[in-house]
Parts: sequence; structure tokens; C-alpha cells
Amino acid sequence: MNTMTYKGYIGSVAFSEKDNVFFGKIEGINGLVNFEGESVKELTEAFHEAVDDYLAYCKEEGIEPHKSYSGSLNIRLSPETHSRIAILAKQAGISINAFIKAAVEKQISAMM
Repeated sequence: MNTMTYKGYIGSVAFSEKDNVFFGKIEGINGLVNFEGESVKELTEAFHEAVDDYLAYCKEEGIEPHKSYSGSLNIRLSPETHSRIAILAKQAGISINAFIKAAVEKQISAMM
């Protein structure tokens, strides 16, 4: 997926050949905010305007702009991977949840 960022917000980006327009939406928010443009410059400007308008709306309405997450995540793994994680977690003396949490946090740190 192609993305762009502005003020800590991510916009997904796609292109409609039929309509000859770039379009996208702001990701990670409670709501649906779209933007579009016929050029990269127009798309970027529309994205920035959409974020600014969204933030102004949230401030005006007293709404938290970022999507809230519960902290609970259900993932699907192959039985073989699940088994390997269980063994490694047991060897480390931690739960499967703690093992996966540590692995995800390590991956996130490596990407930032």
C-alpha cells in the first residue's frame, strides 16, 4: 500500500485509471476522511487539508482524533509456527503472549 504522512497521520493512496485521479483516506482514525487530486501535488495538498480539517473538527467537538485500540490482538499463525513459539517461550520461561509481545516490540524498534 502506498502511503503519505502529515502531522503523524497516515494517508493511504491509490490511483483510479478510469477516473484519472489519485485518492486516499486518513488511516488510524475513528471515522472516514477521504481526499483526492489529479496530481501528486494536488493529492498532497488535499491530504494536508483533510488532516487539518479533521483535527479542527475533533478539537471543536472534543473528540480524540486518534483511533483507540484495546491492546488485544488476535493473530493467525500456522500450527508449526505456533508450536515453535510455544517451545521457545517455555525455554525462555515466559508466556506465549510475553514472547510475541517482545518479538513485536523488537521489530517495531528496529523499524523506527
